[in-house]
Amino acid sequence: MTLTTGKQADRASEADGSAFAAVELIYHSYLTGLILMLVSRAGAAKAAEVVFRTFRRQQLAKFLPGLRKLGLTDMPHAVACAQYHYLSNQVGGVKVEYVHENDRKAWVRYPPPRWIWSGTAICGIPSEVSRAMLRGWHANNGVVLGNPRLGFVCTGQTVDGQPGLEGYYREWDHDLAPEERLQFSPGETCPPFQIERAPRLEATNWPKERLQKVLRNYSMEYITSIVPETIAVLGPDEGKHFAASAARLVGMHTFDDVAALLGGVAPGPAGFKMAMLRLARGQGDDAVLDDTARPSTIRQTTWKLMANRPSLSPAVFDAWNELWVGAALAHDRFIRLEVTQRRDRGDECWEWRIR
Repeated sequence: MTLTTGKQADRASEADGSAFAAVELIYHSYLTGLILMLVSRAGAAKAAEVVFRTFRRQQLAKFLPGLRKLGLTDMPHAVACAQYHYLSNQVGGVKVEYVHENDRKAWVRYPPPRWIWSGTAICGIPSEVSRAMLRGWHANNGVVLGNPRLGFVCTGQTVDGQPGLEGYYREWDHDLAPEERLQFSPGETCPPFQIERAPRLEATNWPKERLQKVLRNYSMEYITSIVPETIAVLGPDEGKHFAASAARLVGMHTFDDVAALLGGVAPGPAGFKMAMLRLARGQGDDAVLDDTARPSTIRQTTWKLMANRPSLSPAVFDAWNELWVGAALAHDRFIRLEVTQRRDRGDECWEWRIR
């Protein structure tokens, strides 16, 4: 019988690169799966609204701090924006290219395969959902920078059958109207990418351990935004239904790969509780396993995923929890994962009983 302490959890999570990779896979898959669920069940218009709100929230939270971290604040705005996308997405494991044309025009290009629509998922994404990402983020960079002349011109979208999502930031000679901040010009083509002329991260600032966490955080941060936005757009009942359904399916369909990344999971509840503990710590949470209780419990005093999202609807937790319900069912369909405490409802921790 064991009770794993918080200090032990901290040390384990720092060293468990396999758990980081597994968490990255789960949340990356959940992002894609939830958008596909919304497109196919709620319709393209509602899916596009959720995607727009998700990327606008991400842009407002990440763009200016990211410019500072990447040392881009003193560059011309068009160049700074394109380099931001190049460097930040590269750190996040996204395939991306950058081309400097002049100080008022700089290109960014995302070649296939697109990270967000991995595998065959791209076949289910309508053009308007892809455009919603650009409206949410790229079209708003000039606003955030206080530069009303800065906009983004999209010259191609992978979902439309073109060889990549691409376009350029441009600073015009006049202020842009709101509807002009995102424009489309499919007749133009991004110049060839020359990696030797592209900006680079300083290796001393990005050691392997830091990059592992960045990859994990990159996927998690999208879920921090998209699940609450799904519920805000569709309401607590319909939104929770779609977000929870996608979560359960993703939990079931990724668990074999998750188990492989973890180096294997022993059969039955005994194996699953150890996997769930590693995944909780891999998310950066303070989690402990109590084997003195029967059945065993996992207690989690933090929820890193939603730590910066106060006053959340209880539907957010309900939906997210289905990831682990689905994973348990895939591992052993007779496992029951029961939530016995919830901090979002006034308890001192989150607690799951595994039987």
